[in-house]
Amino acid sequence: MSHQIAPAPTAAGPDSSGSAHRGSGADAERRRMYRRRRLVVFGALALVLALLIGGVTYVSNALGTPVPAVAAATTVPAPVAQPPQPLALPGFGEYAVGAVGFDGVLAASEAQAPMPIASIAKVVTALVVLGAHPVAAGEGGPAIAYTDADVDIYWDMVAQNGSVAPVAAGTSLSLTQSLEAMLLPSGNNYAISIANWAFGSEGAYVEAANAWLAEHGFTETTIADASGLSLANVATPGDLVRLGQLALTEPALAGIVAQQAVDLPGVGRVENSNKLLGSHGVDGIKTGTTDDAANLLFSADYAVGDSTVTVVGVMLGADTHAQLREAIAALLDSVAPGFHEVTALEAGVDLARYSTAWGDVASARTADGASVVVWSDTPVEVSVEAEPVTTADAGAQVGVATVRAGAQTIEVPLELDAPIDDPGAWWRLTNPGALAATQPAG
Repeated sequence: MSHQIAPAPTAAGPDSSGSAHRGSGADAERRRMYRRRRLVVFGALALVLALLIGGVTYVSNALGTPVPAVAAATTVPAPVAQPPQPLALPGFGEYAVGAVGFDGVLAASEAQAPMPIASIAKVVTALVVLGAHPVAAGEGGPAIAYTDADVDIYWDMVAQNGSVAPVAAGTSLSLTQSLEAMLLPSGNNYAISIANWAFGSEGAYVEAANAWLAEHGFTETTIADASGLSLANVATPGDLVRLGQLALTEPALAGIVAQQAVDLPGVGRVENSNKLLGSHGVDGIKTGTTDDAANLLFSADYAVGDSTVTVVGVMLGADTHAQLREAIAALLDSVAPGFHEVTALEAGVDLARYSTAWGDVASARTADGASVVVWSDTPVEVSVEAEPVTTADAGAQVGVATVRAGAQTIEVPLELDAPIDDPGAWWRLTNPGALAATQPAG
């Protein structure tokens, strides 16, 4: 008989399979819950970290970004102009009148054709000779020995009815004294003698003189001799005004033409042929007389405020010297009141204002005053330029006010009356939009 052995039951019993399934499901749920918690925690930590990093970056950028530049609101003074000055103009010949430091001429005749200038040509002689043989102010310069040849020149000029000054063979005069003998009594003989001494001959002088005229831009002036005796010595009034202004810059020449008379050794006393000298402000320059006309290249000084204005003019073609003097006196008396000293700016005037987004306020003020001397109705205008500012100390120059009147220009610095400071950390942190405006695009 065979025996069968039954399998032993498991320890779990008949229901162990169901219990196992329930246990595995609970563990999985717990694991999912832990994962969710970890995601929440790490997400929160990541968010906090991101916020911290972003905050640090924002703070760093806010504190390190330059503050925006502040543009100024400017105030421009209105132009100032006087009424036009009426002038007493001559009813004859040609004329022009200007002033040193003023562009062009103040008044001129409609006609401006070259006319004979007679002994005004001696001004060219003096300038050209002094250019070749300079003489310092107050000095006599080189000596010139006069001989029988110079005496012959004297008598030749007398024969031609030219103006002369005495000369004696064997005498010696300095160049300055020789120029005095030429310019004051308008000695034709001394003009020729000086030209011969300086250039070897009058012809060589004429060549040098016309080259000098071209070099200095006197395109409407022609020199034919040293004395002015020839009617071929011609110039326009405009050229002669410029010539007179140039003559006054030569100290030796300016000193000579302002003298009423001088005593010269071997010559005697010579007097200035300019009879207007010392009246109506006149202090120069040179007469010129032809058989048909009286001419005068003149200068006059006038005090205007704290300045002195030098007027230079010329009249050509008067019938007589009496008519010429009367016309020039009337013209000068009408010209002088036409100069005005205008205070264009006072010191300490606010011309620009800065207002920052963080509350700082400062004005840009003129550091100095500015005055100009103007002629007639010349307008005085002021322009204002003020630079944008980020931060600046009180007293810093932030711009310039420019005064313009004709050819004159004066620049006056503009300085801050108060500081413009950095706005500080709090304003930077709380005004991101204002700071963003200062950042480059891209």
